[in-house]
Amino acid sequence: MKPPPFSYHDPSTLEDAVALLSSLENAKVLAGGQSLMPMLNMRYVLPDHVVDINKIEDLSYIREDDDALEIGAMTRQRDLEFSEIVQKKCPLMHEALLQVGHRQTRNRGTLGGSLSHLDPAAEMPSICATTDAIVRVLGPNGEREIGFADFPAGYMTPAIEEDELVTSIRIPCWPDGHGFGFVEFSRRHGDFAIASAAVLLEVGADGKIGRAAVTVGGVGATPVRVTELEETIMGQEGSEEMFRDACEVCREIDALGDVYASTEYRQHLATVMARRALVKAYGRATNGA
Repeated sequence: MKPPPFSYHDPSTLEDAVALLSSLENAKVLAGGQSLMPMLNMRYVLPDHVVDINKIEDLSYIREDDDALEIGAMTRQRDLEFSEIVQKKCPLMHEALLQVGHRQTRNRGTLGGSLSHLDPAAEMPSICATTDAIVRVLGPNGEREIGFADFPAGYMTPAIEEDELVTSIRIPCWPDGHGFGFVEFSRRHGDFAIASAAVLLEVGADGKIGRAAVTVGGVGATPVRVTELEETIMGQEGSEEMFRDACEVCREIDALGDVYASTEYRQHLATVMARRALVKAYGRATNGA
């Protein structure tokens, strides 16, 4: 199929992009186009205007700032995948990026585009949920920051206004030596996850977990931080049996059901994926395995 008719705009500055979004009715922002273009061609979305922000060079960068990563919204996933800074400071993101589509997808796809599209099965929203990322958006009233816990307003709906756009993402870094693990279950490599789990752990010299972050993706309408699971494993020494028992709480997640997986099956997958990611993260935190 072909996309519906629309007017095309390609601003070269952030100010011009915001002005266009403020003045145009029914406009969509084009970043990497890996989600928007198929949706246009299948006529799932019918915009009157498309605002292409690919010419705005200020939106593409990866910087280390104190104990955080600053990433421009138009930074390509392929650049993130090969960034030494990302591999060192946020290895969880690097591991998840290897599951994002295929090389051609990552060549064009952007971090800001993935977060704005907010597919619950996408990998980058889960990483931002796990790391407590901060999303910066810009609109006619200036810039504001949104903690990722408040960023999803609903299914595939970010908490930004129609005349705002994502400009950057700040990802707090965990200390060196922390454990991390990302696993997902999909029909084929490169497909969206039917269920995934992202885990960060800090483990003391005594083997007890001092800090934990666990997110399940692809199961609910948005990425789910499993705080009850985090609280259960805090202060405990990790073991596969302990993780298996603690992850049973994932069966209580309000899960989606569709042609690929029933609600019950997604809950089961969430339990299994969370356990596997925890085992992987704990192993890395304790012996670098």
